[in-house]
Amino acid sequence: MNLPSTEENLKEKIKELTCLYEISKIISKSNSIDIQTLYEIIFSTKKAWRYNLDAVVEIHILDYHISTSEKKNPTIFQSSTLQIKNMDPGYIKVHYPSAKYTQDDFNEDEQKLLDTIAIEIGNYIEKFQTLERKAVLRRTIERMERLSLLGEMTAGIAHELNTPLGNILGFAELIKEQNSDPEISADIEIIINSVIYSREIVKKLMFFSCEMPQKLELQELKPIIVFALSFLKSNFQKKAIKHELIFKDETIITKVDSVQITQVLFNLLINAIYASPEKSTIKIIVDHDETNLYLKIEDQGTGIPDAIKEKIFEPFFSTKPVNYGCGLGLSVVHGIIKNHNGEITLQNNFPNGSIFIIRIPLS
Repeated sequence: MNLPSTEENLKEKIKELTCLYEISKIISKSNSIDIQTLYEIIFSTKKAWRYNLDAVVEIHILDYHISTSEKKNPTIFQSSTLQIKNMDPGYIKVHYPSAKYTQDDFNEDEQKLLDTIAIEIGNYIEKFQTLERKAVLRRTIERMERLSLLGEMTAGIAHELNTPLGNILGFAELIKEQNSDPEISADIEIIINSVIYSREIVKKLMFFSCEMPQKLELQELKPIIVFALSFLKSNFQKKAIKHELIFKDETIITKVDSVQITQVLFNLLINAIYASPEKSTIKIIVDHDETNLYLKIEDQGTGIPDAIKEKIFEPFFSTKPVNYGCGLGLSVVHGIIKNHNGEITLQNNFPNGSIFIIRIPLS
């Protein structure tokens, strides 16, 4: 009498074990969190249920919401929660059409199987999230080490160049004072201008390597930003670009070097103007929380390709035409912000453009 029931139970157990084996194999072959892997998991799950021809398996996690087929509403279902660290929980459900089945058609072993599958899926997602975080951290450390090494090199170069450039400039000005030949004066003027330009590059190198003296003072940020915008007024007008200054708190005070922060604003705004189309708008947004000041500069330009995002703060890296710049602007910005114990990051601006976000401690 009990033989058919025993055989049926044995078949169900085999189906459950096969399902767990298949899911383990599917996950082990996967190299990332992807929709194809999730589809394979839910189709393997579907086969393990007693009335699998009528079963619909549904999963909702991260940005994915997929099912083996369209549900025939109304349904009855078994459900298990997908618990993943630092994330809203998702779920996996197995549905039957309620017109044909009742809740009694599910059994306890199937619920245990569904709970086990939910754990496997959670571990699968957590594993790859951990790997992704490690990869990002490794790239960040490599970039910081590279920038640190470049900082030491550029500081040495800057110090070595300062003395000979000062000598060239001094003797060129002396010759200019004592010379009466117009042709020689014109040549000397070229030398003087070239030396002044070279010294500006050296100054930027020293900014990048944090070798410039710094004067940190508690002061309001708004006058610094207003000054930078007024100074660049003609740059905005040339391309008919508007600027929008948004302060969440106009009286915000933070400890900064006003000269260096002005340099940061000049470099970022000039880059934003260069990248922006005519008659667009550049937004400058200032916000803060209990510990940090946040300064955002948003443009509607061409944006920065993902392939070069990690290189933009390196010295001498530039996407601008030759002779348009020396590729030190963002390096200088990075050095100054680092010298303020802050950080600068880049985001895409939807639907186009870039957003530079500066974070500086309030004190």
